[in-house]
Amino acid sequence: MPRKPKRPCSQPGCPELTHKRFCVAHAKEEARRYERYQRDPATRKRYGRAWRKIRDRFIKANPLCEECKRKGKLTAAQEVHHILPLSRGGTHDESNLMSVCTPCHSSISAREGDRWG
Repeated sequence: MPRKPKRPCSQPGCPELTHKRFCVAHAKEEARRYERYQRDPATRKRYGRAWRKIRDRFIKANPLCEECKRKGKLTAAQEVHHILPLSRGGTHDESNLMSVCTPCHSSISAREGDRWG
């Protein structure tokens, strides 16, 4: 399937073309800015270094998307989803986690109203 044509980076004045919102040089800068100024401090506290270690260990043990597996597709997992969100009393326990690909994680979050209200 052909890809969409590249578009200019969203950073003002940057001439680089990219398939994403920002070019490689500005993506890290934008992520750092979001973490520092826009992300909720309580969320930042919940997803620190300990979470990254748990996440990496879980992805290594469960490399395929569980949602896609149910549909009969084999897709590499990029994210770990909390079945019961931390904001509703969930934990980082393995029984509360599932490995999913980015599109499945977005659709689950949108369906449950976790991220977008």
